[in-house]
Amino acid sequence: MMLITQNSSPPLAELSDKTLLYANKIEKQFILHDQGGIRLPVLQGMSLKIDAGECVSLTGESGAGKSTFMRSLYGNYGIDRGEIWVKHEQSWVDLPHLEPHEIIAVRHKTIGYVSQFLRVIPRVPALDIAAEPLLELGIDLEFAYEKVKQLFARLNLPERLWQLSPTTFSGGEKQRINLVRALAVDYPILLLDETTSALDGKNRQIAIELLAERKAKGVALIGIFHDREVRDRLCDRELLFQRINSNLQSD
Repeated sequence: MMLITQNSSPPLAELSDKTLLYANKIEKQFILHDQGGIRLPVLQGMSLKIDAGECVSLTGESGAGKSTFMRSLYGNYGIDRGEIWVKHEQSWVDLPHLEPHEIIAVRHKTIGYVSQFLRVIPRVPALDIAAEPLLELGIDLEFAYEKVKQLFARLNLPERLWQLSPTTFSGGEKQRINLVRALAVDYPILLLDETTSALDGKNRQIAIELLAERKAKGVALIGIFHDREVRDRLCDRELLFQRINSNLQSD
């Protein structure tokens, strides 16, 4: 399906053939309707260009807008100003102007998101939760399960848990399922939000290895990494976020 955008293309003169995502001068504010319509600016003029095989760490103090920027790149948040271009199936798409069903298509094939929290569905086994993104692409059920099982085994998720709902799993077990959901699909771009925060030392090392393998294959990684070891081993550069110091305004 061809995606329709309002603008023709990003500024190609600024990009290389390897560029997968281009965000330019992003601005975002939140309006606190339950507090008298106060406007809270979070992002102001943030830009990022990332090529295949690069890893960029979003750094800065808590509340500086790192998660907001990440969610904007995923299409969860709309932006007030700026551009977000994503190379989807060899064509550039203008993410903020896509229709909801078009954003879903980009998420299915191009941008994977690994949150630090797993959305647990009661009575749905871990195996089915992890295989869901593959099945949404029409992948054969047996092939999808086999791919997920291999990743579960590599991340030391006990086989006795595979057919159980993750409702009572530990934080580290849930985080491994979340990671497998993203790694099972060959996404060109991965957004990583504290992907290893709940993992023990052994499984953190394995997660780093898995992400490094994806990076070596040309996957672009954009992440929030408070773990210095993860950041040092994966990241090529940092994008620094700072709190916006401005007087709050109300409507």
